Amino acid sequence: MSEQQRGNQNHLRADCESCFGLCCVALPYAKSADFAFDKEGGTPCKNLQSDYRCRIHSHLRDKGFKGCTVYECFGAGQKVSQFTYIGKDWRENPELAEEMFDVFPVMQQLHEMLLYLNEAIGNEKARPIYDELLQAIEDTEQLTHLSPNELLNLDIPNHRAVVNNLLLQTSEFVRAKVKKDKNRSSKVKKGIGLIGANLSGNDLRGSNFRGALLIAANLRNSDLRMSDFIGADLRDADLSGANLHGSIFLTQAQVNAAKGDRDTNLPASLHVPSHWLV
Repeated sequence: MSEQQRGNQNHLRADCESCFGLCCVALPYAKSADFAFDKEGGTPCKNLQSDYRCRIHSHLRDKGFKGCTVYECFGAGQKVSQFTYIGKDWRENPELAEEMFDVFPVMQQLHEMLLYLNEAIGNEKARPIYDELLQAIEDTEQLTHLSPNELLNLDIPNHRAVVNNLLLQTSEFVRAKVKKDKNRSSKVKKGIGLIGANLSGNDLRGSNFRGALLIAANLRNSDLRMSDFIGADLRDADLSGANLHGSIFLTQAQVNAAKGDRDTNLPASLHVPSHWLV
């Protein structure tokens, strides 16, 4: 794999123009603060148009669909639409619909793993496991080329366990470089619930936030550099003025779910959401 290939991860970002609105159909959601009404899996959203575009895409938050703005398929939508099903959509081919909707979340998981693996292999601190990461990328990419039936019969948990081991090692390499500070906050421990926690202004460099529930946590002006955010729930967490430079496994979807401002320092691969600036 060349440096150019590793650097180009556009196929791991959603391209809605090349998708058959799969996330708007395949996935269920319940009426809540994130969605304005209930929808069953396999049922098209009322806002999905015949051209597979969202009728209220520019006003999702205003219309009560904040949940849609923080979802990311990691490019699985266009992969399933244009590669797995070679451009055959579910409206014109209803016999494929149910299978297509089942394949989509499987592909989403594979693409999510690819995103993290590509980030890991691009991190200099993970050089000791470069070959293992490269092999995992190639193996995972091959899985995305399987037929629908093969995808549905994949042992995703087993493959995820292999990938997760490499991501854990990468996390250890990155966070080990952070100088230990005896005066740093001890509030963050692996597995601790942090819903609504006040961690404002803390030195949290190199923290392990893997899978942490940081919902509505106050992280204003905190130093979060070199921290691991894989799977962390950042819904309504306040990142205003926080420094996340060098943090790892943080996605745009997680950032979109949080609150922040123009003073929030994000990793170079991510951008400040427009709703932060309103």
